[in-house]
Amino acid sequence: MSTAIGNTALAYARVWHLVDARGLVLGRLGTQIAQTLMGKHKPIYDPSSDCGDYVVVINAKHVGVTGRKREQKLYRHHTGFPGGLKEATMEQLQQKNPEKVIEKAVSGMLPKNRLRQVRMGRLLVFPDGEHPYADNIMKRYDTKIPLVTQPID
Repeated sequence: MSTAIGNTALAYARVWHLVDARGLVLGRLGTQIAQTLMGKHKPIYDPSSDCGDYVVVINAKHVGVTGRKREQKLYRHHTGFPGGLKEATMEQLQQKNPEKVIEKAVSGMLPKNRLRQVRMGRLLVFPDGEHPYADNIMKRYDTKIPLVTQPID
């Protein structure tokens, strides 16, 4: 009897999920997106295999946070030159590049291994409600936390 269960292409088929980030809390949204990108919602989940789905996030500039994180949370990166540490608050980053806020939150919630960049490649974030993947979307997230998927008819 074979011990390999679910190694078919149908088991690893990738589904496209649509998430409307308007009014949702960034951290809770990020954890649910990270689980979908990893494939933890599937019965064939294996930490060493890449079985996650695509996630399209719209209205990224309207994502919410609790407390005073919008003014106090700092995003830092280094240019590589001496004295090149750059800092930006969440408010500044959301005005300049609203997709980066969600991408950094989800990236921090994924395992730090070789599959991280592959999984992040399946996360597509758009600042407004328009996106070019309307034909691919098979499920959309409901607005309740925990996020519940609803099939689109």
